[in-house]
Amino acid sequence: MDKKEYLKEIESVIQRGPYTDTWDSLCEHPTPKWYEKGKFGIFIHWGVYSVPAFGDEWYPRKVYQKGSKENLHHLEKYGPLNKFGYQDFIPMFRAEKFDPKEWADLFKEAGAKFVVPVAEHHDGFQMYASQLSRWNSKEMGPKRDVLGELKKEVEGKGMVLGASSHRAEHFWFFNGGRQIPESDVYEEMGALSEGRDDAASRESLYWPAEGITRNHDDLYDNPPTEEFMEDWLLRTCEIVDSYRPKLIFFDWWIQVYAWKPYLRKFAAYYYNRAAEWGEEVAIDAKFDAYVKGSAVRDLERGQLDHITPDFWQNDTSVAKNSWGYTEGNDYKKASDIVMDLVDVVSKNGALLLNVGPKADGTIPEEDAQILREIGKWLKVNGEAIYDTKPWKIFGEGPTAVPEGSFMDTYDKAFTSEDFRFTCRGNHIYVVVLKWPEDGELHIRCMGKHQELLKTTIRDVELLGTGLHPVFFRNEALDIGCGKGFDFGDMPAVLKIEIE
Repeated sequence: MDKKEYLKEIESVIQRGPYTDTWDSLCEHPTPKWYEKGKFGIFIHWGVYSVPAFGDEWYPRKVYQKGSKENLHHLEKYGPLNKFGYQDFIPMFRAEKFDPKEWADLFKEAGAKFVVPVAEHHDGFQMYASQLSRWNSKEMGPKRDVLGELKKEVEGKGMVLGASSHRAEHFWFFNGGRQIPESDVYEEMGALSEGRDDAASRESLYWPAEGITRNHDDLYDNPPTEEFMEDWLLRTCEIVDSYRPKLIFFDWWIQVYAWKPYLRKFAAYYYNRAAEWGEEVAIDAKFDAYVKGSAVRDLERGQLDHITPDFWQNDTSVAKNSWGYTEGNDYKKASDIVMDLVDVVSKNGALLLNVGPKADGTIPEEDAQILREIGKWLKVNGEAIYDTKPWKIFGEGPTAVPEGSFMDTYDKAFTSEDFRFTCRGNHIYVVVLKWPEDGELHIRCMGKHQELLKTTIRDVELLGTGLHPVFFRNEALDIGCGKGFDFGDMPAVLKIEIE
């Protein structure tokens, strides 16, 4: 690929419009209807890091940090890093059992409406066919166009395909290797370390391994070079042009100040391409990388404590300890994930749930079973999730859900007084987060003297049971379902029809 010509084409597409690379213009871009209606998607972290399956998906960085558990594990199991470095796992990443149809069938069974594979993680190995780097799954490892094969199967089953780029963090991801003379990173990046412009070093998987003194919290510290940011722009636009994903997800480091012009260029290019194709697309971004209204806000493993007028997303994982597959993952309960989904949707959000396949291409049974249980619940109660809107309040009850990122392992001990609300048309859905043993429910905000519901309730239905329980509007909406219902750890849903 002629990189200079591609950069010219990117500029040409931006100039043609309808969107320009300004915040004012980008904030005019609407959130796709399919996204607002779909609510639930599958994230996939799968790559070379699935081979060692140790620690987490940051193994390729931590293995070059002296004394880390990953470093000590690697030295003991694989030997010195200059004899067996991270890139030497690539031939072992064969994906011999990868069946994209089986994956898509499982995601469909889970009730997912969109699927977002990680196209490139921080390690720099592209899970798609690329003309910009030979370090990709079509030329190495599996020797298959993973993203392309998934696109065919996912879209063939009526789901939307997205793609995730974590390339930005690659700028510094392998910098620890420059501190270890007995490593392949040091050997391959040595010329650049000495200030020499070495073309061979730039062809390395590890390039550029910069930013040794960077501070994660300093938005101005160690900005990426223009060369690297241009490379990022080219790679991300290549994904758009080759696969036409309807969602592009970015990980966190792009909020650094220096990235802003490139973020705007990419968004204008992507939105303009989508306009040419007649497609609705979205960008997901964390923190304030993109200004409010120009992209969808994403909270990593995060929650809100209120309804927001802007559609947002919580990306989280089936495992508490890792996004990728590791031996001995600490898995969540399916019921906890369903309750997070319900809570997110009640606050005008969507849930992107990650699974981590094994290096051979199989999805671990623990991941698969969680997805099946979620799908079973959604098959009965999905009308309270899909194509709904938040009600006047997100819920009621004594159990607080704290706001912020990395709250997904917080133990939410919900009670039978904790409810979440969604609505569609003349129906209000009340999700009972813990079913009471006596089957008696008391929804205070819907009592006859409350201001939130000043209309007639025509009917109440307990989804999945055929029961239309008796109800009375007193100080609370009192609903008597009787004993005998056992929903286990899963929430139950009441469908309330109003006049």
